[in-house]
Amino acid sequence: MTRLVIAEDSAILRDGLAQLLLERGHEVVARVGSADELLDAVREHAPDVAVVDIRMPPTHTDEGLVAAVALRRSHPKVGVLVFSQWVETRYATELLAGHPEGVGYLLKDRVTDIAEFDAAVRRVAAGGTALDPEVVRQLIGNRSVSVALDRLTPREREVLAMMAEGHSNSALAQRLSITERAVEKHVSAIFAKLELPPSQAHHRRVLAVVAYLNA
Repeated sequence: MTRLVIAEDSAILRDGLAQLLLERGHEVVARVGSADELLDAVREHAPDVAVVDIRMPPTHTDEGLVAAVALRRSHPKVGVLVFSQWVETRYATELLAGHPEGVGYLLKDRVTDIAEFDAAVRRVAAGGTALDPEVVRQLIGNRSVSVALDRLTPREREVLAMMAEGHSNSALAQRLSITERAVEKHVSAIFAKLELPPSQAHHRRVLAVVAYLNA
């Protein structure tokens, strides 16, 4: 049984989502309507997954996603599933930074089947990822991910897979028995082949991992 905290500012949507998840066999340990309440609920109940909307009080802009990023830092074992109408690329990239395991980002108007949502919750609880293709598209642009990944050599795909597991360049060098300089060359080649130029808006390492996970 997956233990959940639901953070949604609309009481009707919050209770409706909770009821649907209860019917699917999950345990909803808390239902909250603000980012501060979300953080308090996670500290109190230690859930498996927090289901979080982006726009919550007081400004109804990005409080929920900011809280989700903070939650990943303070409680890395708690899965985070962002469930919103909006794609906020800046914080979505931060949410996936480091260890992307146990993270999901779904768009409300694109989830048409509760079974699909239920599967995403269970996948995030198990340490997997659940990323809406539209979220991925906005994160990495309109490039064809599958075609770009096909350009990678077997060694580059191996490096990218280890990056997706959260390993640093020094850890990659140790695991592959190569120098850090060689790892840096592989990583640079991956960025080039995935067409990820330097950018202040996005962290290329995270975007490369997103492309890999989505494929």
